[in-house]
Amino acid sequence: MKQSIADRINQTGGRTSGFDYLRIFLAVSVIAIHSTSISYGRAYDATIWTGLAAVFAHSILPIFFALSGFLVAGSLERCPTLVSFYGLRTLRIVPALFVEVMLSAIIFGPMLSTMDLASYFSAPEFRLYFLNIIGDIHYLLPGVFTNNPLPATVNGQLWTVPFELECYVALGALIAVGITSKRKVLLGVIIFGQCLWAWEAYKRGNAGELAPVNGPVLVLSFLSGFLFFLYRDLIILSKSLFILATTACVGLLLLQHGAFLVAIPATYITVYLGLLNPPKIKYLLAGDYSYGLYLYGYPIQQAFASMGSWAHHWYLNLAVSLSAAFVIAYMSWNYIEKPTLALRRYLPEIERKFVAFVYGAWGTIRALVWEDVVTKLLSLAIFGTGIGSAMLLLDAHGSLGLISALMCFTLGVMKTRYRRFAVIRLSGGKENGEPFVAPRER
Repeated sequence: MKQSIADRINQTGGRTSGFDYLRIFLAVSVIAIHSTSISYGRAYDATIWTGLAAVFAHSILPIFFALSGFLVAGSLERCPTLVSFYGLRTLRIVPALFVEVMLSAIIFGPMLSTMDLASYFSAPEFRLYFLNIIGDIHYLLPGVFTNNPLPATVNGQLWTVPFELECYVALGALIAVGITSKRKVLLGVIIFGQCLWAWEAYKRGNAGELAPVNGPVLVLSFLSGFLFFLYRDLIILSKSLFILATTACVGLLLLQHGAFLVAIPATYITVYLGLLNPPKIKYLLAGDYSYGLYLYGYPIQQAFASMGSWAHHWYLNLAVSLSAAFVIAYMSWNYIEKPTLALRRYLPEIERKFVAFVYGAWGTIRALVWEDVVTKLLSLAIFGTGIGSAMLLLDAHGSLGLISALMCFTLGVMKTRYRRFAVIRLSGGKENGEPFVAPRER
């Protein structure tokens, strides 16, 4: 009997170990891939990451983002409004990122810098580095890692953070205007976006850089993960389809412009593996260490490379950095991430007060202005924010789309009137008439 994604989620109660293992594997893979460029310089990557090795390297981040999109879609099932949704995302991402940035800039930066303390703390690069906390990424700290094979880059892996934040903002906007409740429309947006970027890559004449996976590919992978959740009742889990998706993913990544079309097959690989449920290794899956590995792996690798030429060997870098990263990821999870996630118990009260405030303000506006005019303006604004959100998703970087998405969030909160967003509920919390269990993150 063929089993759909929804069948599998219900069967396992939404808590499969496959996603946990997959996250750890992807985070470790990122550290492994960086061990060559950090040990020998970026030019060396062009000689080693070729063919199937390049396919492996370039598939990591699309799978990471597809996994995030699929699990976030499940998280929306449990969020009454966008207030709680963004609250949960903030608690999951910001505290650990804040601590990593502070430790890098205030503790380890001065220890590793070639500059004296007065010059270090007065340099503009020091102040700019704190903007990483809000997604404005800067890689330099004064005098840090300047003599490394890959010089003056403290945490190169942070380049993906702005695209992850944009995924959340754009997704919230699409929810508020109701696009996500019409899965065929979202499917059309994704197909159009993939065609648009494939055409753009063709016009460029090349992939643009060593790693052909860039921001638009990551955004489309995230949306594909979300789309797979919406179509969970129709998408069949099959070993044959998994092999087909893997073959397609490999073939596309071997093509010059194929990465721009890799989101759908990469997402099928992600969901298929994530919904497997192998026995858990107690100590490995005692916490979600993947985010800590992702945040700290790169600066640890650079710190090891700064010790001298004897440390410029990828296998030494990988062995030492991975061990240290696991220790710090363990501490990050147990003393930062897990405690801050416990604060989500306060979100319902914050949500209630915020919605009450916005609804009160909306009522005042309606009392002062002719209601019909306000309704028409509201409809026009929602239409405009829908277009802006689509622009943000397809462009993967744009102030117009971001502003429109924020407007849409406010309008969406006004429309709740203490009620749950119908579009956030997706299937209404049921699947084929039976209670549906959404996949859960830690």
